[in-house]
This record gives sequence, structure tokens and C-alpha cells, in this order.
Amino acid sequence: MKTIFVMVKCDLGKAYTVADEAVLNVQQVSEVYSTSGQFDLLMKCYLPEAADIGRFVTERLQTLPGVKDTFTIIAFKAFSEDAAI
Repeated sequence: MKTIFVMVKCDLGKAYTVADEAVLNVQQVSEVYSTSGQFDLLMKCYLPEAADIGRFVTERLQTLPGVKDTFTIIAFKAFSEDAAI
């Protein structure tokens, strides 16, 4: 499984609508956080190893109504207290 984080800039007043739409209708979206700063939302997504990240972002996330811009971060390794045991 690949983990990516996608920062999303939304049209004014649309952040909650975009968040709801992503969580309800995009299976790969695990969590969505509202954020302060340059971007409105942070989406955590899990993709199969063979998935094309660019295609997923451009076809599934950037096409959500109210999305203005995205910035994608690819995660390599997760660190947690549970994993260290």
C-alpha cells in the first residue's frame, strides 16, 4: 500500500463540501483535515502499490467540485510507537 498526503486549496466557502465529498465518494481517502495556511485541507490517501499516483490525483481529487489546486506528498515510511515494539 502507498500512502500519499494531498494538500488541497478550495474555492472560497467550499472546503467543508470538498471534504465531505472526498470522504464519502473517494474510497482511497482515509482522512481529511481542515488546515490553516496556504491550503484548506489535508487528505490522507492509501493507494495500491501498482496505482498511478498522478492519475489518481488528477482524475479523482482535482475533479472534485470546489477544488482549486493540489500539492501531493508521497510518504515513504510511517513511524509510530506501536511499530517500534
